[in-house]
Amino acid sequence: MTFSLCQKIVKNISYVIVGKLQSIELLLVALLSDGHVLIEDIPGLGKTLLAKSLAKSIGGSFRRVQFTPDLLPADITGFNVYNQQTGQFTFQSGPVMANILLADEINRTIPRTQSSLLESMEERQVTVDGKTYPLPHPFFVMATQNPIELEGTFPLPEAQLDRFLLKVRLGYPEKDEEIAILRRFQEKDPLIELEAVANPEELVQLQHARKRIHLSHPIEEYITNIVRATRSHPSLRLGASPRGSLGLMRAGQALAALQEREYVLPDDIKSLVLPVLAHRLIVKEEERLRGETAEHFLEEIIRQIPVPVPIE
Repeated sequence: MTFSLCQKIVKNISYVIVGKLQSIELLLVALLSDGHVLIEDIPGLGKTLLAKSLAKSIGGSFRRVQFTPDLLPADITGFNVYNQQTGQFTFQSGPVMANILLADEINRTIPRTQSSLLESMEERQVTVDGKTYPLPHPFFVMATQNPIELEGTFPLPEAQLDRFLLKVRLGYPEKDEEIAILRRFQEKDPLIELEAVANPEELVQLQHARKRIHLSHPIEEYITNIVRATRSHPSLRLGASPRGSLGLMRAGQALAALQEREYVLPDDIKSLVLPVLAHRLIVKEEERLRGETAEHFLEEIIRQIPVPVPIE
């Protein structure tokens, strides 16, 4: 099993998704890291199409849940149904029993329902009426939220945001990319013709192989120094926890694997600091009112922390 398969998946998704190569690669980074992704962006930018393309590319099952205020935990995890013929209860699995789950507008449902999904993300299992059911492997959640419409929403608490490995923004396409989108979808839907280039079992093998990517001691120190700097920064009320350090390490290994390297480079870590750590930080109120963001302070930290130099 070689990591060249990762690039085949990226290329396959690119047959449907125009541009957004960095976003596609970040999704693969999260998948290889056995993590999950939160996408915060406006509607209509292709989040559902991206999730479906990923699911078809790896030959995995796909489910989508539209989160609404009346959605209950059982609508996600599943529930027991009484069978009158047998006189027994049978488990009716919920949409969480899929390889790729798109949790659309996760901030529009009540905290209790949010927590049921986040618990499944962490434990990779669901418990219904005292019985535990394992989730399929791989299990990957793409959650979305709209940053513009805040009325009637239930923002994710910081402790729950911390469960997502990456936070990604797609952004508007460039002019030439938007023209390419019009041409690509003018006569046919490329998603219908998309074929799998991998299978779920191969993805699980890649996840295990990712753990063997070498992480040198200087890179370990570099990760630790960045994370610890967020805890002492005067403009941040809350810095990243050790889960942030672990996330940065795993994402760095995954990015190295995606580029078919057996070792992590400082540039891998630098490129991942914002998507891995920004959503885990809390900016002080006075700084937030000035329009400052966690991304701004992370860029400042990256400039200040010495980059490890390879030893000849």
